[in-house]
This record gives sequence, structure tokens and C-alpha cells, in this order.
Amino acid sequence: QVRLLESGGGLVQAGGSLRLSCVASTDSFSDYAMGWFRQAPGKEREFVAGISWTGSNTYYADSVKGRFTISRDDSENTVSLQMNGLKPEDAAVYYCAASREAIAAKLYEYDYWGQGTQVTVSS
Repeated sequence: QVRLLESGGGLVQAGGSLRLSCVASTDSFSDYAMGWFRQAPGKEREFVAGISWTGSNTYYADSVKGRFTISRDDSENTVSLQMNGLKPEDAAVYYCAASREAIAAKLYEYDYWGQGTQVTVSS
């Protein structure tokens, strides 16, 4: 069982930045690929970014490429999402997830989920 706890959400103006963090409670954090998803009201949960268990591979949704950066720190059991140039359409609840796969970009590939953190972007 892996428990995930997100933090860092909040209200930001369009064009601003936020950094989301997720701490995992596991002794084998480096065995998991990690990802960020988001879900806006009335919409399905969608993939935002993923990072392999080695940290050497990262993947992004086209909508966030060049603006968001995912990273991991295995010494702290943490995965982060740096979000720059935020747009109103980025507003959603952001979820951290862990996958037993080496790299994962599909929702069904993830095994553990956090509770989510709200990101609100004002125009």
C-alpha cells in the first residue's frame, strides 16, 4: 500500500506559477513511476505529466508541454510538478499517482492515488 499526499495547490492569476508536491509513504518509492493527473468539474480525469521510476524519462500532455515540469526526489519520496504560465483552463483538482510500471501515461496504469489538491486560475 502506498499513501500519497499532495500539497501546493491554491489560487493564482493567469500567467502565474505554482509548484505542486506529493509525498509518498513507501519504502520502495524508486520502484514506482509517478504521475500527475487533473480533473475539472464535469470532465474526465486526464493525464498531465509522468516520470519513470528512474527519473530519466518524462512525459507530458500536449496542453502543458513547455509550461509544466515534473521531477522526483527519491531521497525525499517526493514528486513535484512545477507549473508556469498557468491558464484558466489549467484549473482543476490535481492528483498524484503511483504506478508499478516503469513508465505510465494512462489512468488505468496507476495503482495508487492521492486525495488531490485544488488549483484555481483567475483570468
